[in-house]
Amino acid sequence: MIIGRKGKNIEPEDAMDYVFGYTCANDVSARDWQIEKQQGQWFRGKSFDTFCPLGPFVVTKDDIADPNDLTLRTTLNGLTVQNSSTSDMIFNIPSMISFLSRSMTLLPGTVILTGTPEGVGFSRRPPLFLSPGDVVRVEIEKIGVLENPVIMESI
Repeated sequence: MIIGRKGKNIEPEDAMDYVFGYTCANDVSARDWQIEKQQGQWFRGKSFDTFCPLGPFVVTKDDIADPNDLTLRTTLNGLTVQNSSTSDMIFNIPSMISFLSRSMTLLPGTVILTGTPEGVGFSRRPPLFLSPGDVVRVEIEKIGVLENPVIMESI
């Protein structure tokens, strides 16, 4: 989701008043950095150039009647690897906004990623990791499709 106005210590019942809209995101992770190279520190493995693509456009909150009940699906090279609903999230959107606003001021343009459904590659048995040439497609009902290739960074 994308925040539309400044807020701090937002109450859950007012949280949706702070939402501007929604977009798709691919929360890419470099597991080798998270697990081996940074001794379990997760931040760096999510912070490389080209990570966390967003888009390709924003749908305003007025176009989404209930953001807590949208189908979302991720495919890898055409194979469905995640298929769920925002209704399965542990915390709903108002709760997330309220919780985050307790420790930081949410500014217009702030993007909040809500997490991912089951099917994350490294938790599969056997694990499934991205490789150069792969194509990841993230689709969220009523919001759109984000598709991106996996490309090895040139050194």
